[in-house]
Parts: sequence; structure tokens; C-alpha cells
Amino acid sequence: MRRHSSGSSEDDDASPVEAPHANSSRFSAKDSRSSAHPTTKLDHNRNADRPPSFSISRRSSSINWRLPESRNGNGTVEKRPSPERTSPSSPLGLIMTANGELRTKEVEKTPETVIPARRPPWRSPWAITFSALVAAIVGIGFLVAVLHSSVTRQLDPKGCRMSYMRPSYAKLNEFDTEHTRLASKYSLYLYREQDIDRDTKVRGVPVLFIPGNAGSYKQVRPIAAEAANYFHNVLQHDESAMNAGTRNLDFFTVDFNEDITAFHGQTLLDQAEYLNEAVRYILSLYLDPRVADRDPDLPDPTSVIVLGHSMGGIVARTMLIMPNFQSHSINTIITMSAPHARPPVSFDSQSVQTYKDINDYWRRAYSQQWANDNPLWHVTLVSIAGGGLDTVVPSDYASVESLVPDTHGFTVFTSTIPNVWTSMDHQAILWCDQFRKVVAQAIYDVVDVHRATQTKPRAERMRVFKKWFLTGMETIAEKAAPRSEPTTLLTVDDNSDSIIAEGERLVLRNLGTAGTVRAHLMPIPPSGSPGMKRFTLLTDTKLDKPGEHGKLEVLFCSVIPSQPSQSWAGFPSQMDLSKGSTGSTRLACRSAAPDVVSLPASTSSTQFPFYLNGEKEITPFSYLEYGVDDIAEHQFVAVVEKTTAPTPGFVVAEFSDYTQSHRTRHISLRSLLTFGMKFHLPAERPMVSEVKVPSLQSSLLAYNLRISHQDCNGDSELFAPLVRQYLAEPYESKYFVNAREATVSLHGVAPYVPPPLTGKLDENGLSFQFWTDPTCSSSIHIELTADFMGSLGKLYMRYRTVFAAFPLFIVALVLRKQFRVYDTTGMFIPFLEGLDLCLRQSIPLMLASLTLLTLSTGIMAPASNASFWHWRNGTSSIMDFQHNDLLIGTEDPLFLFLIPLIAIVCVGVCTVFNYMALTLTHLLGVLASLVTFHPGWIGNEDRKKTTPAAFFSPSPRRRMITTAVLLLLVTTMVPYQFAYLVACLVQLMTTVRAQRIASELRSTANSNFYNYTHSIFILMLWILPINLPTFVVWVHNLAVHWLTPFSSHHNVLSVMPFIVLVETLTTGKMIPRMGSRLKHVTSLLLFGMAVYAAVYGVTYAYTLHYVANFLAFWLAIVHSTSDSWSLAGLTHLYSGDAGIRKRGKEP
Repeated sequence: MRRHSSGSSEDDDASPVEAPHANSSRFSAKDSRSSAHPTTKLDHNRNADRPPSFSISRRSSSINWRLPESRNGNGTVEKRPSPERTSPSSPLGLIMTANGELRTKEVEKTPETVIPARRPPWRSPWAITFSALVAAIVGIGFLVAVLHSSVTRQLDPKGCRMSYMRPSYAKLNEFDTEHTRLASKYSLYLYREQDIDRDTKVRGVPVLFIPGNAGSYKQVRPIAAEAANYFHNVLQHDESAMNAGTRNLDFFTVDFNEDITAFHGQTLLDQAEYLNEAVRYILSLYLDPRVADRDPDLPDPTSVIVLGHSMGGIVARTMLIMPNFQSHSINTIITMSAPHARPPVSFDSQSVQTYKDINDYWRRAYSQQWANDNPLWHVTLVSIAGGGLDTVVPSDYASVESLVPDTHGFTVFTSTIPNVWTSMDHQAILWCDQFRKVVAQAIYDVVDVHRATQTKPRAERMRVFKKWFLTGMETIAEKAAPRSEPTTLLTVDDNSDSIIAEGERLVLRNLGTAGTVRAHLMPIPPSGSPGMKRFTLLTDTKLDKPGEHGKLEVLFCSVIPSQPSQSWAGFPSQMDLSKGSTGSTRLACRSAAPDVVSLPASTSSTQFPFYLNGEKEITPFSYLEYGVDDIAEHQFVAVVEKTTAPTPGFVVAEFSDYTQSHRTRHISLRSLLTFGMKFHLPAERPMVSEVKVPSLQSSLLAYNLRISHQDCNGDSELFAPLVRQYLAEPYESKYFVNAREATVSLHGVAPYVPPPLTGKLDENGLSFQFWTDPTCSSSIHIELTADFMGSLGKLYMRYRTVFAAFPLFIVALVLRKQFRVYDTTGMFIPFLEGLDLCLRQSIPLMLASLTLLTLSTGIMAPASNASFWHWRNGTSSIMDFQHNDLLIGTEDPLFLFLIPLIAIVCVGVCTVFNYMALTLTHLLGVLASLVTFHPGWIGNEDRKKTTPAAFFSPSPRRRMITTAVLLLLVTTMVPYQFAYLVACLVQLMTTVRAQRIASELRSTANSNFYNYTHSIFILMLWILPINLPTFVVWVHNLAVHWLTPFSSHHNVLSVMPFIVLVETLTTGKMIPRMGSRLKHVTSLLLFGMAVYAAVYGVTYAYTLHYVANFLAFWLAIVHSTSDSWSLAGLTHLYSGDAGIRKRGKEP
């Protein structure tokens, strides 16, 4: 038998992994037993008689114990220099030579004995250093704290009442492929409420409902049912409303087969194209006498009202930029929980580009100087956000302040809307009873069938939406009472004591105590009075409108000069309180009822601003607020007690100085976070006090508000303290009734959200309004402190998408370290060992650099963006809407700590993910070994000659054909994400096989190859979430029998490098070491990948696939450097070293 040389090329680092023989386990046990006993003198004599050698004969084992020679970058084998006895050792198993170079440490020789060379230490992929373990535990601890805080702290209460309906749907089958190519995939329906709508004829105003991501067309039923019932029970009996142009609403809804629009830009465009054709068809129905039942004197409809939920709101805005959009067919858009500001995820390039096209179009349209140049001049957009309970789409993304001016749209939160006053989750915003009532009534209020557009003019529509959706206390709120005509003639006795002295407060603890109708007259200070006077009134009783006979009415009155024989018949309502006295004064009065602001009732028994199903209905408070300039043309405010029997109820009315009731606390955010903020309301205070804190803008921070108890000297409070926190832009208000403690969170300046068109970020801030009983002569102490644990939960919704990017930052740095150690020492260290080395230097340096980069960009940014958008003035404007897109999405230096925080969390996540991958591969390896069958009659010698099937792969021709077929499918039918998923599965199987061999035969070559394949598998797994959404969309299309070839993602080059690399690894071919300058290319590619993932990964996550794809292309090239650049070399790239295995070793 020929003896083979121990220096065979099979031990090269670039060779295939060593295959374990059948007796490998027996040898390992024997070796372990022998190593457990000390060496005897006889053993030393045997070693001395034997010639020095570091290899063991095949008679004892087939395993080569010699350290493998390294292959340089040119593919030649380098012989290791002889060892030096005095060279110092290295922790990585290296020794220093005389010329200062590091090389692998070999066994030293002594003159007395020759010790056999030891096997390089086995590097377990499960092992983790103490420092890496601590970092991982800290990171996972932070992540658990964030998740725990998000579900336990700073939670908004749920206050939605259940809604009920009796739905039916009529499918419009005539809207078929003759109208649109997408009719075979999508369907159009007309909603009808049972027992109310008697047929399917259209006779009202068209409204189109667009469902959101994976939404159902049946989601229209709560709002459509409320609209049908409200018209049937109320409006059709209101003659004034019918004369004003109100008609019932015809709700159309679209069945998108629960399409996934959030993950696929082409699907979004397809839906917009289909809906434009649907709008054209809907408008044509009103021209067909067979299906329309309308007054022939009314104009035919030329536009529809659009109601969109979630991504349906984005589809609605997309319709206006599509080529098939019919001009002026949409002029009113109401969206609910729609992410207008940015895509919810950035995994698809077409989605990101579509968002950019939509938002650029809208901004460009509203920046035009003249209305005729603005194609969206008549369009109004109202975005309604659910608030903190919406955990599907961050409500920060619902902001349209960066898209439309306040003359054409606004953003409002459901907690702001009167009589709603609660946050809502992503689905509850559709069925919440009190909310759907407001939406239905608001739509009816903008309808006017006397116009072809079926709606009122734009300015009037905006006025209506602000009335229904805003509190009425905003600075833009318009007061209707001063502009109205006098409705009431009030006659009072000149000798009456009902006139309140100027400067005094009117306080009524009960109504009707006088036993007769009584008017309390409060003189109005003249305009321009010092202190900027304002009038405020609060009561728990509903204020009457003109002509109503309730308990209380508030009027603004002017004295009518007395003229003989003057007729008073022009007043619809007259109240004579003079009791027949000759000395009387007549007042012409306007009702304040149109300007009443509803506030949640705050008593000692209330807990929330709302009431739930089964609870007693709570009557809200009525509040009036006017500046003196608004009512300066009147002389008196008349508070009329119309009830004549003692009735529970209070009234507090006063004129107060604006300077006394409003204050601004200029405190830095750092001081507020460190020391908190304290202030007090004095005993002699107005009923309403307001405190503005401009530094409270960030949506990442949460606070706790505490209010001390007030002493009323034995009397009961008229009402419990009521607190309102609000932002001026967007319109977000939250109410706290019976307030003693309150949790404060807001949706202000948020990460990755573009700045508003006005750019007035520094002027805005969080404000607090306090309604307190002014009759209690005691001060109130208020304290605002930061809630750091509650603030952690706010990071979840704002930064959950970083897990699509930042882990790649960690993985790329670890891979870079693994390749650098491998090119230097020939050892491809395990992933966790590479992570430990990175934690000692690379990761801290990178985080420090990224922090300084963020700080420098924030300093260099123009101060508050000096050039803003100016409307209709012709000035050029520059606004950077992308400066929040990078890194952590904010340039505020206060939040720079988030960079290392996110990084340490990702270190923990990557560590856990690595152990999960190790567990998966080991389990699969165990399963594979269980199904492997070795016949018992095969002898040991035959087992030695048998090459295991671990890396027996199909022939090169078959693999090339398989790859070609897969790429052909990508080109024609399937998206490249499908091929990438296949590549991940193949890489998993390769890693499992490499793990089996490395565990059965512990050698450097096997360990290197396993660690290499495992790290590539980890990299591919972190890229997989970016590709899975598009794959899910493709599978969904197949599930709904939409067999049209996928319309995007067919670029073969986007996946070919991954396929080639994975196929190369299936041959067991280890990547060669790069001894020349080419090794720096790998390092630079991985370094660039890490930087790109950290800086651009969140906003442009889809590009990470392309970056990793380029890395795979480079690694495939490096694999091929062991051969010449020829067709034979390309074949060898696929075939590995199968030929070597067939030829065996050469002597």
C-alpha cells in the first residue's frame, strides 16, 4: 500500500472540507482516553526512536493532523517557516517570528524529546466571551424594557362604543373588462342599508370608500349605515337642510381581494388606475335613467367624495397623479389612519418612489403662485389619526402639514374631535360609534346637490370640516355669532338689578332659583382695553339655540334706540322681562349657540372624557370663549335663565385679562428632563389658565402631570379640574377630567417625518389649559416631570423599522472582522468571536463616528430653514423635506444617545438570532443523521474508503441548468425575491451539512468552512425580511387566481450573484485567502455596507439587498480566483473539487 504524503493539497485552506470517515467517532473516543493519562517513559522512548513527523499513518487513522499550509492570493501553496522557540505567543494561536510577522504557532522541539504537534484549538460556534455576553444581555434588557413600556405605560384609554348596522352589497357586474383591464381582479359594490334603502338605484351624492392594506370592502358598513340612518331619521325631515342641497349618500366600495398595498408599489398604482376608471363609471350611472332616480332639475354629478382608510388614503391621493385621472372628478378626500408623510415600510423601491412622486406632485401644486396653475386648488384633504392606540401605523405619519397648506387641509387626532375624545386603534377608527356619527354628519354638511361638484365651495368645505373636527378653541377657529343676524328681541327693566358690575364674575350654583325667567347682563369692555380682555363662560347645561325652550341661553346684545311706532316683528324670538314697566330697554341680541365648544364633563365622579356601552350618558360641558374685539360692537352679554323651577346646574362667566391667564415657560428641555417644572395657579385666578412650554415638541418623550387638591372652604366644587393638552400643528388635544394625575404624551416632532410647510417648529410647543373652580380661594400647585420608563415605550412605534437595517450594520462589521482574521491567520473565526472582537474596537469607533456625523449635520443645517413656502407671492422657496431621512431621523443633539442604544439592542438581537440559527442548523443536522442509513455488514476498511454524501451535489451541468431555469422564471413570471428565498433555503442546507462534518471531524478546514457558511447564512437571513413582503404579495396574487405575470421585480442581476455564491458553497469550496491588496476590497465593501445600513437603511431599506448582492458578486469572484479566468475555471466554480475526490491523493 502506497503511503501518502502528509503535505497533500487536500489540507489547503481553499480545499473542500474534510469528510469524516466511518471510524471517526471511534478515533475521537480513543484519542480522548489517551489524552487523559500522563505520558510514560516508554512513550518518550518511542517518540525518540521515531523520526520527527507531524503526520500520523493511515494505519491508525485517516485523519491528517498536520496544520494545513495556507494558500496565498495567487493560489500557490506556501510552506510554513520553521518554528522559533523564543517567539512570544498570541491569544489567537499566533507566534512572532524574527522579522516581526505573525504566523501559526507550531509545536516546539526540545533536544530531549519530540512532542507530536497538537491540533489547533477547536473554536465552538456556541462559545461567547464575557464582554459579548454582557453586551447582549444589556441589549436584550433594553429591548424588553421598551416592549414592556409600550404595553404597560403611557397608554391611552379605550373609549369607543360599539356600532351596529344591517348591511347589504350590490355588485356592479357591468363594470367589467370593457372598462378596465383590472376588472377580473377587483370588483365594485354599492352599499345598501337594509330596511332603509328600498332598491339599488342611485339618487344621492356619490361617495367612494377605499379600503387599506389587506382591507375588506365590507369595512364601509359602519359609516355607510350611520349615514343612511341619519338621513332617514333626521335630515329628510329637515326642510332647511333639504333646501340647502342635502341628499342621501350613495356609498360605493371596492373589493381589492385584500391586496397588500403597503409592501408593493405596483399594486398601489394598479389600485389607483382601477379607481379612476371606477369613478368614471360611477359618474356615468347618474346619467343612466335605468339606474338613477334623481330630480331632473339637479345638475349631473361631476365629482365624488373619497373616504380612504389606511393605505386607501394614499391610493386616493395617487389617483390624482395617474394618467387616467378625470380632471375635477375628486375634490374632497377624508382619510383615516393613513401614512401620508412617508411609507410605513421601505422594503420596496417602487413604493418609496411612488410616495416621492405623490408628495412632490402635491407640494409642487400648492406652491404655485396662481390658482389657475394649481391642479389641486379645489381639493381639500383632511387626515384623521387614531393616536397612541394605533400600533399598526405611527400616527406621526398621518401628518399632512408637509403636503398641503392650512387653507386646503389639516391633520386632526380623534382625541381632539368634540364628543369623541378618545384614541383609536387602526381598525376601531372604522367602527367607533361616536366617531362615525361625526364623519357622517360632516360629509352631509359639505354636500350641495345644486352644484355639479355635489359639494360646497372649497373655503366653505374647510370651514365645515374645522367646525366638526376641531375643538373650536384653535386660533384659526372662526366665530359665527358676531357675523350672524339678530335673532332675539330682549326687553329688560331699567331698574332691574340684573346688570353685573364691570369686572365682577357671574357665578350661578343652581338655575331657576328666582322662580321666573331672568337675564344677567354683563357689560362688555371697550375694544383696546388694557390687559387684552376676553370673555369666557362654562356651564354644565346645554345652551339653547334661538327659538328653543330649554334652561339656558347666552346672547350678545346691543341697545336699540327708542323710536315711536317702531315695529319689532322682524325678530323671530322675543323675550319681555320688563314686567310691564314703563322704564324698559330693548336689546337686539345674537345667539352664541353656534360658537359653543363642547368639553368633556369633569365632576368628582367622572374618570374619562367618554362613556362606554352600558354606562350612563354624560352630558358634556358647554364653553364659550371670545376676545373682546370679536364682540366689541355689542354692549352686553346676556345670560338668560329660562327655567322657572330650581334646577341643578352651574354657570361661571367672566371677563379676564389675557396676560393673567396665559403664560409661557421658557425652560430648556434638558432642565425639564433633569429637574422637572413646577408652577402654581394663584388663589385669585381666572377660571381658565393656560401654560405653554415651547420646548415640549418631541414625540419621543413622555411626562407625568400632577395637580394638587384645592380647598373650597367647606363648599363643594362647582366642577373638578379639567385639563387639556394640545398642539397647534397638527391638531392634537387630549382631555383629562377630574384631573389629579395625568400621563402626557404627544405626536409632535417625530423621527423621519418631514417638516411642515410653514417651518414654524420653534414657535410651536405643547400647551396646557386648566379649567378650575375660581370660587375656591386656594392656590393650585402643578408639577410636570419626565417619565423615562414611559418614554422607552415611545421608541417602539418610531424605531421598530430600524431592525430592518441596523442589525446589518452589526453583521457587516462582524463579517469584516472574520475576513480580516482569516486573511491574516488562516482561521475563519466563529460569528460570536468576531462579534467580541468588533465590540472591542470596530463597533465603538463606528458609533462614535456616526454620532459625530449626526451632530455635525445638525450644526451645519440652516437655522430653522430660512426660506419657507410662500403662497401666491411669487417668492422662490427652498425646503428640505428629506433632512430627517437619515440615521435616527432627527438632528436634535439630545437624542444622539439613541445611536449607541439602538446599536447595543441590535447586538443583543444579533446574538439571540445567531443562537437561533445555530439551534436550527444543529436540529436539522440531528434529523439528517437520524435518517442516514449505514448497513451493518459494511466493514471498517470499506467505511474508510467511503466518501460521505454530505457534499455530494448534482453534477455541474445539472446545477447550471437549474440555475438557468430559476433565472428564466425570474425574468418572466416570478419575482427575484422568490429566487432569493430559494437561495436562503439552499444555504441553510449547506450550513447544516458543513456543521455535521465540522462536528464529526474537528479540523481547521472544516471549522473554517462551517463558520464561513454560517456567517453568510446569517447575512442572508437579515436580508430576507426585506424581500419577504414582495414574495407575500406574489403568493397573494396566486391565491386570488390573478395569474397575470408579476409586473415588477424581474431583474435577474438582483439575485444572480447570490445564486452563484450559494451554488459555489454547495460544492464545499472554501473561499481562498486574499494575500494581496485585493483583501482590502472585501473589507471596504463590508465597511461600506455597515455605514450604508446605519445611515440610509431605515429610509431606503430595499437598497440593502442590492448592497448585499454586490458583496455576493465580489465573493463569487474571489471564489473563482483559485483558477484561471476561463470557461474551465467557471465550470470549476460550480464543480468544486469533485475531480480531486475522484483522483485521490498524489504521493
